[in-house]
Amino acid sequence: MTTQPAYTQVHFDPIADPRAVVVAGPARFTVLTSRLIRMEYAPDGRFEDRPSQAFWFRRQPVPEYHVEKVDGKVVLTTGHLRLDYRVGEPFDPNSLSVALLPDGPTWHYGDAGDDNLKGTARTLDEADGRIVLEPGLLSRDGLTVVDDGRSLVFDETGWLIGRDAAEGAQDLYCFGYGSAFQEALRDYARLAGGTPLLPRWVLGNWWSRYWDYSDADLRALMIDFRDHNVPLSVCIIDMDWHLVDVGEGVNGWTGYTWNSDLFPDPPDFIQWLHGQGLRTALNLHPALGVRPHEAMYAAMAERMGLDPAAGATIPFDIADPQFTQAYFEVLHHPQEEMGVDFWWLDWQQGTRSKVAGLDPLWWLNHLHYYDLGREGKRPFIFSRWGGLGNHRYPIGFSGDTVVSWESLAFQPYFTATAANVAYGWWSHDIGGHMGGTEHRELYTRWVQFGVFSPIFRLHCTKNAVHERRPWGYDAEVERITRDAMQLRHALIPYLYTMSWLNETEARSPVRPMYHDYPEHDEAYDCPQQYLFGADFIVAPCTEPLDEKTGLASQTVWLPPGDWYHFLSGRHYRGDARHVLRSRLEDIPVFVRAGAVIPLGPRVGWGGVENPDELHLHFYPGDDGRFVLFEDDGLSMAYREGTCALTRFGQRRRNGNIDLSISPAGGDLSVAPTRRTYHVYIHGISAVDRIAARLDGGAIPVLVDHSYEGEGVRLEPITLERSSTVEIALQVTTA
Repeated sequence: MTTQPAYTQVHFDPIADPRAVVVAGPARFTVLTSRLIRMEYAPDGRFEDRPSQAFWFRRQPVPEYHVEKVDGKVVLTTGHLRLDYRVGEPFDPNSLSVALLPDGPTWHYGDAGDDNLKGTARTLDEADGRIVLEPGLLSRDGLTVVDDGRSLVFDETGWLIGRDAAEGAQDLYCFGYGSAFQEALRDYARLAGGTPLLPRWVLGNWWSRYWDYSDADLRALMIDFRDHNVPLSVCIIDMDWHLVDVGEGVNGWTGYTWNSDLFPDPPDFIQWLHGQGLRTALNLHPALGVRPHEAMYAAMAERMGLDPAAGATIPFDIADPQFTQAYFEVLHHPQEEMGVDFWWLDWQQGTRSKVAGLDPLWWLNHLHYYDLGREGKRPFIFSRWGGLGNHRYPIGFSGDTVVSWESLAFQPYFTATAANVAYGWWSHDIGGHMGGTEHRELYTRWVQFGVFSPIFRLHCTKNAVHERRPWGYDAEVERITRDAMQLRHALIPYLYTMSWLNETEARSPVRPMYHDYPEHDEAYDCPQQYLFGADFIVAPCTEPLDEKTGLASQTVWLPPGDWYHFLSGRHYRGDARHVLRSRLEDIPVFVRAGAVIPLGPRVGWGGVENPDELHLHFYPGDDGRFVLFEDDGLSMAYREGTCALTRFGQRRRNGNIDLSISPAGGDLSVAPTRRTYHVYIHGISAVDRIAARLDGGAIPVLVDHSYEGEGVRLEPITLERSSTVEIALQVTTA
């Protein structure tokens, strides 16, 4: 009996509660939330209940709403919206409108949505600065309408098919959230499905380069990184892993057969990478099908019912279920059994397939994601953006950018704005991909941005001019970029918790300022800065140093409240713009008062696993807390409760600061048995008195007088994972 492929075993719940549905002649309206209404027009009365590419879970709790019929119109009112429809008419500007209550704007069918805050784009291929972005789910005027009528739907087998809708049919979703942007994205995630938790190791530093490396070359390079104290967690092998020179007139862009001249023993090489604590992926260009020179050609031909002796190319046809199953089982699963951890799906061949409306990229992303998770493994992909719904399939590969200051300057805005379609995990070619002009300063600034971007990945094209090794420039650049990449690995405990919050709260790790500060006009006028996680504001330097001062100058807006410079500890007042002047080693990153930031130790290699040593940074001012999420980092067991939560808190009382470390809760098997804490209190110059209690009993805790950094550090505290520590400090403010 043939096992049903994992990519067809997807859970949907697409039929709305009948109590949420209002039918008015050829129109149907579904009240999904008090701020979100589905609006369908079907001339033949056949409405669509199957899951579409974007919307999978239409059965939602039914909000309160009221319907009345007035002068041939249906008026549907919720707590936030009023919909007017003239019964019997096709949707047009006179027959359909939605108003944002109580006194917001009104959308009429066909309105262009000029205030849309944009979303993202398929790729940055060949971009040298700004490009045009697709519309997003959020709008400055508070109303956004998504046209889902051209998307395909899933049949009962989990396969995408056309809708077969009547001519003139419409399928629209009206998001009327005003400035409640985060609520809009949470509701979208409930309706479309959320962004899953990533494996922990993907949050470290990645190495990648288009180059015909041998396994010996890559072994030597990985050892060089380790010897230079530059940590990595991923080593990607670009397309030269497979045969590319396969005869005159044969395009070697697509391939599945290892190049034995470069990789004489692939399993041994992959095992060696794993032994170094590294994961790996292979680059994949599938569009040219399977040619006769491939080692698995005969097996593929048999699966497709073809005669291998004929030697005909087996065309790529991801719309064909038979080809798709063989594509995974013959071409990919054996490589994964060898140890390949994931695939870099490098699709660049357009949007058409043999099924009308089916974009191969969207479908490949969906299929690869679910196939990789077929045996309880936590899946993800690495591919370009395929369109709405692709937030369910992280990670995004942004494509081949030009090496230039203009490219770097656009990426903070591009990365943050993608959160407007819930797409939170873009990975850029750090340093740029091709062309342009290499420069030590540009490379350094790109690395600094990469540390505070969703996924950090060094990469460039096959050109000896381009250099992505931190030690490939000069001693200053090596020191700065090494420190930055060590910081990235230290941030993994924080970033991993942000990935968990992305799944549970639909909060992207990188977001525009207006997501958290929608009522402030300044938040819409600072595209070069963004929110990073729950506590940071990052404003990367994206322009060269001034030749006279040797500093980079930029203006940063800080929202109301108190803020600290993350690296220097300097205090800044919020609700103001600040002019910053930064040296090459400076990264303009700010932390809100009240934040608790858990960092792992600075290491020259490794640092990916749940650490038995944490550096807790407290930034006084407001009361605050942080809940650290930990699990095995690999499986889906966390959804069954195999995870641990550890809470850290601070409270300000006049001149006192109370700090707390609570016992881990949940499944303690995934947390270290004992953990050493290094506690830092920023924004103070001295501790006048300390009183500490461990599980209710007094213990001595001392200031570490050897610490020469900003603020105060306490001497290390080692705790059992079931212990509670409370520390009361009387302090002198800096």
